[in-house]
Amino acid sequence: MIRVLVADDHALVRAGLKHILGMTGEITVVGEACNGQEVMAEARHTPCDVVLLDIGMPGRSGLDLLPSLRAGGPSVVVVTAHSDESYVGRALELGALGYVLKRDPSADLVAAIRAAANGAQFLSRSISRERVYARPVGSDPYDSLSEREREVLHYTARGKTLSEVASYLGISIKGVETHRRRLRHKLGVTTHAELVRLMVRREALDPDLV
Repeated sequence: MIRVLVADDHALVRAGLKHILGMTGEITVVGEACNGQEVMAEARHTPCDVVLLDIGMPGRSGLDLLPSLRAGGPSVVVVTAHSDESYVGRALELGALGYVLKRDPSADLVAAIRAAANGAQFLSRSISRERVYARPVGSDPYDSLSEREREVLHYTARGKTLSEVASYLGISIKGVETHRRRLRHKLGVTTHAELVRLMVRREALDPDLV
C-alpha cells in the first residue's frame, strides 16, 4: 500500500483527491494539510511514501517546502494549476519526481504516485518536456525571482488587491508592497500595469489558477 499525504489549501480539492485515491485499492491517504506549517508537521509525524503538494498555499509556498520535504524522505508529486514551464523546471530542480495539473485525468495522478513511490519521474502530458528540459537557467529575468515573488506576481497580475494577496499568502500588506517593488526592479518595469502586461505576454498568467 502506498501511503500519501495530501497538501492543498482547498478543502474540496483535498476531498476529491482522497476520493480518487481511495478507489484505487493500492493507495491510502494517511494525512492532509492546508498550509506550509501543517505540511511540515504532518510530514514529520506521519510516515508516508509520497506527498501530493500544491504550489500556492498560505504561508510558505509548495516550492519553498520541497527541499525540506525531500530531506525527510518522501517523494513529492506537485499537483497544481500552474502549467508554466518555469514552475515545472523549478519543481524538478528542487527534487519533485512528479508534476500533474489539476485539469489532468485522475489516471495521470495515480500513475504519478506509482512512479514517485518507485523513485521514477512522471510529468503531465500537457507539459512540453522539450521546453522544460531545454530551459536555459538564468537566461530569463523571471528565473531570478524567488518563489514568493512569483506567487505575488501571479496573483497581482490576476487583479488581486494588496490585502487579498497578503491574506492568501499569509504575509503583511507591507510585505506584498516590498515584493512588488522588487519585482518591478528585477523585471525592468516601472508600473503595475506594465507588470501585468509582461505576465500576459509571456503566457505565465495561467487561466486555471485559482
